[in-house]
Amino acid sequence: MLRSKGAARAAVAALLAAALAIAARAETLGPETNLPLPRYVSLKTEKANVRRGPGLTHRIDWVFVRRGMPLEIVAEYGHWRKVRDVDDAGGWVHFAMLRGARSAVVTAPRAALREAPERGAPLAALAEAGVILSIEKCEPDWCEVSAGANDGWVLKSEIWGAGPDEVFD
Repeated sequence: MLRSKGAARAAVAALLAAALAIAARAETLGPETNLPLPRYVSLKTEKANVRRGPGLTHRIDWVFVRRGMPLEIVAEYGHWRKVRDVDDAGGWVHFAMLRGARSAVVTAPRAALREAPERGAPLAALAEAGVILSIEKCEPDWCEVSAGANDGWVLKSEIWGAGPDEVFD
């Protein structure tokens, strides 16, 4: 079967484009933990120094002071994790200051916690902007959360601490 050079080039270009698309979707894994990057965690302690680089010799830029605060790990180096918060402020934190338990912060002025993951479900509670919620599980558009004695389902679009496509339980 004879093929033209143009058809062969088009086929090669299509294969290359498909390979690049697959590579772009491939999950990046942390070199230290072999866990996905980026990923969400929460602050384990009341205070954690945020350093300019991964090590005790690097300057402390500020201190996170909110236990349970959600953080996103974007890089790893030894025992250090580069994190960012809801305001995109970040730096390097020692891994011992973090835990894998998931939390979220309310970013909407007021988020409705519903009894079921549906807009029309009965209201269980309201959470003001800045409230930290513990995440139990997430579905495509909703996360099951709790804050103190209150629990319910909240829209992902009203919180920060779970990826838009993230589903877990």
